[in-house]
Amino acid sequence: MSDTLPDTVRPTPDTGDRRGSVVAVSFVVAVLSFAGVFALWRVFVDTLAGQQVENAALQGALYGQTQLWRVAERVLDVVSVGFIAIVLIAAMLIAAVRRRWSLAIQVAVLMIGANLTTRVLKNWIFDRPDIGIEASYGNTLPSGHTTAAASVSVALLLVVPPRVRPWAAVLGAGYTTATGVSTLIGQWHRPSDVVAAVLVVLAWTAIASALVARAPARASTATGQLRLGGDPMAAAATMRAVLAGLVSVGVVAGAASAFALSHTWDNRADLDAKTEQVTAYLGGAAGTLTASCLAFAVMLVLRQAATSRLPRG
Repeated sequence: MSDTLPDTVRPTPDTGDRRGSVVAVSFVVAVLSFAGVFALWRVFVDTLAGQQVENAALQGALYGQTQLWRVAERVLDVVSVGFIAIVLIAAMLIAAVRRRWSLAIQVAVLMIGANLTTRVLKNWIFDRPDIGIEASYGNTLPSGHTTAAASVSVALLLVVPPRVRPWAAVLGAGYTTATGVSTLIGQWHRPSDVVAAVLVVLAWTAIASALVARAPARASTATGQLRLGGDPMAAAATMRAVLAGLVSVGVVAGAASAFALSHTWDNRADLDAKTEQVTAYLGGAAGTLTASCLAFAVMLVLRQAATSRLPRG
């Protein structure tokens, strides 16, 4: 029966290779992301030095908090169980309108998996040892609010048409950063909590991408997947520009974060000083931006690779 398939949808040998490569890369990304979550807990939660550095960032949030909290509170008020449910239903409706029923399953796997994983890790797997650091009110890694914001953003990335994906990634990185930084402003979370949450969502996005890559190719969408919607050259240029922008912002913010936090780490004997606390706080905020931009760049690439695997006719 396969001999009757038109050339545009007949599988070719390298199609399976590409699908296998996407699955393999997705698996590696998921494993590294979960390893990153553990490393963050081990360094910043389970050690005295790590707790000291993050407590300095927590105290640094007090400076200018009155003005910043007016905006941050509104951002955090959006995130709730009801909000997640509404987005989940809306994403599934978009998938239904596009007649992509598998998308609804992928969105459910992503959002339920990421938010449930964060809850399990925070409440039952990780603990925060009491080693004499003030503001030690139990384990808060990963951040539930940041997980919710990032998973909602990725759900949008999954269901929108290919030509819109780059802009969905930019919006997602921005919203995730805003939510993560808002939790820092309100002293709800420490920087490692926020970065860990982004990594949890990245891991589950990689798992969802692997599921997409393993799904049978649909003949009705072959042309759309190859063209990425509209002019293929324009779409490719947009993709490159967005990826370059996300990576560039992430790298610059990462360098600033590494400098600030390493400075704080080296000056742990003087963490009561305002300068050190503000430096740690700004370093944590920059780390949030870094994690969001780089994670959404990776997620965009994985999503695009998983859905652009059909052979050219």
